[in-house]
Amino acid sequence: MFQKGLKDIVAVQTKISSVDGEKGELRYRGELVDKVISNTTFEELSTFLWTGNKNSASTLFIEGRILPQHVYNLLQVLPINLQVMDVLKLAVSAYGTPSFLAKSKYEQSVIVTAACPVIIALYYRRQQGLGFLQSRENLGHTANFLYLLTGISPTPAQVEALETYLLLTMEHGLNASTFAARVTISTESDIPSAITSALGTMKGPLHGGAPSGVLDLLDDIKSPDRVRPVIEKRLAKGERIMGFGHRIYKTDDPRSILLREKCLALQGEDPWLDLATYAEKEIIQMLNERKPNRKLYTNVEFYAAAIMRAIDLDPALFTPTFSMARIVGWTAHAMEQAEDNTIFRPQSVYIGKPFVL
Repeated sequence: MFQKGLKDIVAVQTKISSVDGEKGELRYRGELVDKVISNTTFEELSTFLWTGNKNSASTLFIEGRILPQHVYNLLQVLPINLQVMDVLKLAVSAYGTPSFLAKSKYEQSVIVTAACPVIIALYYRRQQGLGFLQSRENLGHTANFLYLLTGISPTPAQVEALETYLLLTMEHGLNASTFAARVTISTESDIPSAITSALGTMKGPLHGGAPSGVLDLLDDIKSPDRVRPVIEKRLAKGERIMGFGHRIYKTDDPRSILLREKCLALQGEDPWLDLATYAEKEIIQMLNERKPNRKLYTNVEFYAAAIMRAIDLDPALFTPTFSMARIVGWTAHAMEQAEDNTIFRPQSVYIGKPFVL
């Protein structure tokens, strides 16, 4: 059977996560995402997706923050005009040394996950003409990332908002980048190669670039009184309103609900979060009035962009930051694939020139 894009084709069985678009449910290892992320750190939830328990491998996370000398040297000599995603790919692939690959797949996954925010921050600061900062062991994964970018201790509100986003985007079924990771590991390749394949897939704008469009929308709106005029103008031009509608979810995206709740809880802490929560209500009302049969709901990218803007994250870092979370899902799937492996080898149908007999 031919199915373009493999849509709705079941390719793997997994215990890692499930997505129910009709019910609007996302589960990590059988648990509803709103329950499993409650009072949980990045390190703990990562370990849960990798192993099924939350006993964080804190020592390995700290070890991973110290880049191997050859990776550090690579980041110093690369041209400064590369996209951060390309640099992340190169740096991760450089982990494929014999000594590193001698470690267990679990150890490799933890170490590279811990290294990603350091790689991103080091190269980004180099682009800005700033020096490299040392990680602080008293800061968790998310807070340390923000510190490495700015040199300033982040506020609790900033850490809470970004960490909620990272926890909610760690894993989301057999999406394009996760599939790429599983295909690579199915050849009995290694964890750095699987992550590199996934990063190359994530770089594509159809997969990893959506929050940037929402940022443009919020920048255009600027203040509550401009919500309706801006949306009216875009609808009149037939433009898509970024941040609304999802390919899978036919109701509220559960991740957007939780990010909305976080933004509401932080009201008054940041004007961009306040603007986002107000704008969402107005936009949903306008979409329901003008497109009553479409059933458009807020997706995770809407509040993701609001949070990125609130913490003053450069748009060039949106997709790398998304990848910093999703690497957990990629590596969890890579390890699961390796445990019961069959190489992926789908068929193709020839539709070229007729054969000459």
